[in-house]
Amino acid sequence: MDWTRLRAQLVPVVVACPLFLQNLDTSVMTTALPSMARALAVEPLRLNLAITAYLLSLAVFLPLSGWCAERFGARRVFCCAIAFFTMGSALCGLADSLYELVLYRIVQGLGGAMMVPVGRLILLRSVPAALMVSAMVWFTVPPTIGRMLGPVVGGAIVSFTSWRWIFLINVPFGLLAIALALVFLDKESGQREPQPFDAGGFVLLAVGLTALLGAVETAGKALVAEGIGWLAGAVGVAALALYVWRSRRIAHPLIDLTILRHRSYRASIVGGTPLRIAIGASPFLLPLMLQLGFGLSPLESGLLTVATAIGSLATRVVMTRVIRNFGFRQLLTGTTVLTSLCYASYSLFTPATPHPLIFATLMLGGLVNSMGMVALQTLGFSEIPKPRMSHATTLNSTAQQLSLSMGVLLGASLVSLAAWWHGGDAAHLAARDFSPAFLCVGAVTMLSLLWFTRLDADAGAELRAPAPR
Repeated sequence: MDWTRLRAQLVPVVVACPLFLQNLDTSVMTTALPSMARALAVEPLRLNLAITAYLLSLAVFLPLSGWCAERFGARRVFCCAIAFFTMGSALCGLADSLYELVLYRIVQGLGGAMMVPVGRLILLRSVPAALMVSAMVWFTVPPTIGRMLGPVVGGAIVSFTSWRWIFLINVPFGLLAIALALVFLDKESGQREPQPFDAGGFVLLAVGLTALLGAVETAGKALVAEGIGWLAGAVGVAALALYVWRSRRIAHPLIDLTILRHRSYRASIVGGTPLRIAIGASPFLLPLMLQLGFGLSPLESGLLTVATAIGSLATRVVMTRVIRNFGFRQLLTGTTVLTSLCYASYSLFTPATPHPLIFATLMLGGLVNSMGMVALQTLGFSEIPKPRMSHATTLNSTAQQLSLSMGVLLGASLVSLAAWWHGGDAAHLAARDFSPAFLCVGAVTMLSLLWFTRLDADAGAELRAPAPR
């Protein structure tokens, strides 16, 4: 095996280590939510504050990642980000209340905001186009393993030890990720003449994203007056709109939105949003349904939900061949429809549904969902010039984290609404409260077809060529 092909496999695995950390962290936490709620004396659904706080922190600080990578060097920023995420994880393991946990999750998000987009930037600059499909598939392996281990590890931790270990377990993995990056990634220096930092743009994005998502998070929870929530939402929309207006009138915006003129990238960002929202909602809803609705233990729940990660891992076996045979447009439309049907089918689960059937259905959902996301991520960057790649990866990661946070909020809101409709409340959820939520999540997924069906039939043709031998 030549060095170019080996590098196309090695670099994606190394730069995907942060995704392994994030997915392990998220999947472990969702499995442990009921146990954490009991330990912290709060309602289970209120713990979505801890999940949303992390995602919100990512969304706020992600815009800095591209500028920092260009200014200080991608590998240096990458390693520092992992170190900060690891420190935040250790602090979360020491939290004694929901509010402390939320604060430390924000700290954790500061590191997470830099890890993933900078890692993807390193990948896109290191691998030639002909090997990009294979590289993106390898890029999914560590995070898939994280999702696969997370439910089982989370269930075992809360069953046999303290929930605090769901965060402390990140520490050795974080140190290992830093060591791998230092050994296997090429050192990059920062720009000799870096672009000026767009402080005004950063403030507008931070205010806009914080206010908008804060308004959505507090809606219907009586945490603040209803008028304040509406005002925060209006401020958020206004700040984001002002950023869009301003970014078109300055030479060096923090995120240059003109990259959305590339059709495939626009489909990845805008068209992929409904799909990503559903991806955010499903992992939040499944453990709650299995534990609170069906009465399963955390370990039993984890052993079932690990099926989605196993399905995702199978993507590596078929992905390259499927893209070459069917093309990106057909693959994206087909997997979107199948993903929607899989999410909708989860609404048919009951406490009496055989566990092997649940496992098989979740595994199929993980497979088709992963195939769609790999295709979307690969195609989205195919038209972006390398000098503008830092803007593309930053905007992509920002949109992705926003969508995931909206998915968590959507899932919590739908379950709360269903519980109210059935005469209950969020503190006493039943199995029937989850069925409407999964039906809605499946319907939301179908909205992505409005963009995917408009792609050219030969979109990404250069990525489908056989790799050089």
